[in-house]
Amino acid sequence: MMAQNIFFDIGLIVIISAFLACIARLLRQPLIPAYVLAGIILGPYLGLITNLDVITNLSEIGITFLLFIVGLEIDIKKLKDVGLVASLGGLMQIAAVFAFAFIASIFMGFIGIESVYLGLTVALSSTMIVVRLLSDKRELDTLHGRIIIGILLLQDIFAIFALSILSQGSFSAYALLYSFSKGLIIIIVSLFAGKYLLPPVFKFAAASQELLFIASIATAFLFSIIINSVGFSIAIGAFIAGITLNVPYNAEIIGKIKPLRDFFSVLFFVSLGTQLSFGAISNILKQLLVFAALVIFLKPLIVMLLCSFFGYSRRTSFMTSLSLAQISEFSFILLAQGLILGHVTDRIFSLIVLMAVVTIIPTAYFINYSGRIYQKLSPFLAIFDKFLVKYKSLEYIPNKMKNFVVLCGYNRIGYSIIKSLKRMRKSHIVVDFNPETIKKLINERVPCLYGDVGDIEILKRLDMKNASIIVSTVPNKSDNLLLIQEAKKSHKKIIIFVTGSQIDEALELYSAGADYVILPHFLGGEHASLLLEAFGSDPKKLLQNKIKHVEELRKRHSMGHEHPQHHR
Repeated sequence: MMAQNIFFDIGLIVIISAFLACIARLLRQPLIPAYVLAGIILGPYLGLITNLDVITNLSEIGITFLLFIVGLEIDIKKLKDVGLVASLGGLMQIAAVFAFAFIASIFMGFIGIESVYLGLTVALSSTMIVVRLLSDKRELDTLHGRIIIGILLLQDIFAIFALSILSQGSFSAYALLYSFSKGLIIIIVSLFAGKYLLPPVFKFAAASQELLFIASIATAFLFSIIINSVGFSIAIGAFIAGITLNVPYNAEIIGKIKPLRDFFSVLFFVSLGTQLSFGAISNILKQLLVFAALVIFLKPLIVMLLCSFFGYSRRTSFMTSLSLAQISEFSFILLAQGLILGHVTDRIFSLIVLMAVVTIIPTAYFINYSGRIYQKLSPFLAIFDKFLVKYKSLEYIPNKMKNFVVLCGYNRIGYSIIKSLKRMRKSHIVVDFNPETIKKLINERVPCLYGDVGDIEILKRLDMKNASIIVSTVPNKSDNLLLIQEAKKSHKKIIIFVTGSQIDEALELYSAGADYVILPHFLGGEHASLLLEAFGSDPKKLLQNKIKHVEELRKRHSMGHEHPQHHR
């Protein structure tokens, strides 16, 4: 009978969630608020869910699978370019937001240990929500996406140590050292397993798609169980498993696990709605408004200040800050531990559930419409440019440039284009929003400008009247539409190359005035067909081309260029 009740509960959740998600899709709204609304309807409003504890436990599996996939997708090498802002900036953000929330908690009558939990809750952001939304928008590999992932990774590590220390019952130097020692041992053992033990196992398992799927799931569970046994959460165990599982079959593994993640993620968002208590709202409304304001307004403000201080453009700083305006799923893990230890009360748990609903729903809109929000607020954000004074020198623009090429985005494709322009002896200028990239180009005496092509002020500085060609390797549709619009205003006959990620995007960019749309996923096939025509019947020429290609790949490898996997 119990199993039958659980089946009906899950069935109701799936049916109502699917119905509301279809309505949200028709209205072009994010799906996450629809899932939370389904939980509110089925839980506190109609009272149809009878196995709330089971649903909550199943939803935690969604967190586990998501963090496993995040670990698989994270390329630690790519985070090195944003390492300073992610590490030092991330720590400064945690400390600043925690301090404000802790003080606010004390003023509202919470005791010391309760204020610690509330401070941590406000300071941390949701890896699950943000990564899911950025992945849907294909922005994980953008500069602001990498900064966000770096900060979230640091927050998750911080949460692990906070959970370990709080589980000791009291804060002490011994608890801190003990937690750090356990974490260090786990990292060392995981790195050893990832380098020597897992690759041969997965090489064998890859012969069968079914076996590959089971082996990957088994790895996630194995790490979760072992790491949980030494005091860390199962979600962290899955996350470490994903990072450790650095094998050539990551893309296949992710493709097979994503449906599981999506299903259990729906249960997670629905469970948030089911835990909402209408009766509790009136009792904690004041506290809810204060903490929600800290999360939605203060935390993004602090993040934007820090990103600006570390030299990132107004737009990159804004996009980063806007994505972190919610509380973390780790809040529930911390609170569950706090309830067991008697550190927090049911009143605080109700407050955190309400905070989750109030901050997660706006996040779906913030990230989905971040470009439009930035365009509206951009004039008011100019004050943050004052922090960029020492970075104004990040440009090298020779005088009287004429008939030049503008290259927007110095990445894998941009690197090849610059090589061709140099061979053609064509004057050019590079625009890039990564200050480290611009510093390297200045040292190489390559004309360049630090900025974001999505920022209209940067476009005005490019003197496009004297440019002959613009090439954008930035795969952001809204940025490229703005670029086309501004370029055509300045110079109607200018030739514009832009980059798209989907066929429908390419068609829209052509309609807007692009002369050619680069679709990276199709370039490989086109290039192979040209090689086949040119060298297919001449093995000697093909060998010469192969030698050149190997040399080029080795050079790119030494520079840190990597070819992205297809799931990205």
